Amino acid sequence: MKRLIKTLTLSIVSTYAFADSELPDKQAEIPAVSKSSSVEYLKPRSLDTIPDTEFGEKVELGYSLFVNSQQMRGKYVGNEQNCVNCHMQAGMKANAAPLWGAFMAYPAYRSKNDKVNSYAERIQGCFTYSMNGKAPNENSEELVAIAAYSYWLAMGGILDQHGMGDQPVPELSDQEILQGGKREGFKLPDSIVDLYPVDERSKLAGRGYPKLADPEQKPDLTRGKLVYTENCAVCHGENGEGIKGSDGRSYLPPLWGAGSYNWGAGMHRVNTAAYFIYENMPLGKSIQLTEQQAWDVAAFVNSHERPQDPRFKGDVKANAGKYHNHDGFYGKSVNGKTMGDHAYPSGEQVIK
Repeated sequence: MKRLIKTLTLSIVSTYAFADSELPDKQAEIPAVSKSSSVEYLKPRSLDTIPDTEFGEKVELGYSLFVNSQQMRGKYVGNEQNCVNCHMQAGMKANAAPLWGAFMAYPAYRSKNDKVNSYAERIQGCFTYSMNGKAPNENSEELVAIAAYSYWLAMGGILDQHGMGDQPVPELSDQEILQGGKREGFKLPDSIVDLYPVDERSKLAGRGYPKLADPEQKPDLTRGKLVYTENCAVCHGENGEGIKGSDGRSYLPPLWGAGSYNWGAGMHRVNTAAYFIYENMPLGKSIQLTEQQAWDVAAFVNSHERPQDPRFKGDVKANAGKYHNHDGFYGKSVNGKTMGDHAYPSGEQVIK
């Protein structure tokens, strides 16, 4: 654990590149299904069981970068977010988009960019959109580390769930880890491999945010502002600016403005935000709001300007028509202003 704590202060130095000439849409909507009260969720192993090996060092670094992503600020991260802001309890919590669920869901075909995406490519999308940054290249230390941490959470939890807690997590090559667990070549113990058909691995219980029924009333910004003021502002600021410490670091994330997720991030969708908020907010409490309140406050939060969609090419209307045919405010008028017309710089401008 001493080494684990030490990694939290590592200075990360490496190069980045994003190969695609035209930025594809790699920020898919997180899958949402109805929550079941009878399901057994996968439970990752304790961090103090990470092995004292070269592989273990990658896992520890992945954990460190995940919970304190601001280590990568100015390289790969262009806002004041940390990965853990949307993936609760260091990416371990069921029903909060856990890393173990995501790892087992890739590689996966994506219709929007018409190709099979590796797990590494999925993480790259998170850097581009949710972190308003630039994607690390596939062989970078950081990307490998986050993928290794995801794999360790998934495989350790699977082994424990099936009575194999005495077995260490098999140490895979970087290239195997970067692909993800939804593939024929991914090695599972012979005794349980039949329990995890490849096509079913993306359906681990608790993978996404539990789906809510459509609201009885259309989400309302006035009601949403009241919910925000009474329940959210204490942690996220009266103007969505988040809470910073004396060191200037953002300890509770901004929800709109220059330091927030951008207009391409999955969380800017009103439904995704509502699912997340209802299940996971206020922090540490969960399910304190009514479903209608969750819808209302999600709409209120996402009706504010934020960094520009990285796919923007100068025409908000055209960009909205191509990429925003969902429940969101991009390209729509709010209080007489077209959202996206006054957006803050995207990561391409923030990180040179």
